[in-house]
Amino acid sequence: MEEIAEEFDVFVSRVEPGLRRALAGHLPLDAVADALSEAFAYAWEHWDSVSALENPGGYLFRVAQSKSRQRMDGVLPAPDPSRVPDFEPSLATAVRSLPARQRTAVWLVHGCGWTSIEAATAMGISASAVATHLARAMAQLRAHLGVTT
Repeated sequence: MEEIAEEFDVFVSRVEPGLRRALAGHLPLDAVADALSEAFAYAWEHWDSVSALENPGGYLFRVAQSKSRQRMDGVLPAPDPSRVPDFEPSLATAVRSLPARQRTAVWLVHGCGWTSIEAATAMGISASAVATHLARAMAQLRAHLGVTT
């Protein structure tokens, strides 16, 4: 085990300066240290496979990028208790009848007030896909509720 630890220390000493420079060009400077820590923690946990890679520094660069991405937890904001919206009683049934992605897009954008980009990030799709889901969902809701424009 001590031999592996020494081998890993040599690896970190060799790879860390270049990895730090590469990450400094892609991440905010205050995020670089955390990204390095995440990458080297991953390398230690998976040392057998990482040490066998042809370009372990490049691989850890991708690991650091992935680990440093901000992800939305999917927790929706609490409703504003001072604002109770008026809505059509059959709207809930109409929304439940939508396909899952359309329903999610409608809820995030119209129900929670998120932007299309925020909804796209949370849903793991592009903003244009969110716009498409919204357009289709709104057309179905209007048809279901008998709304004409």
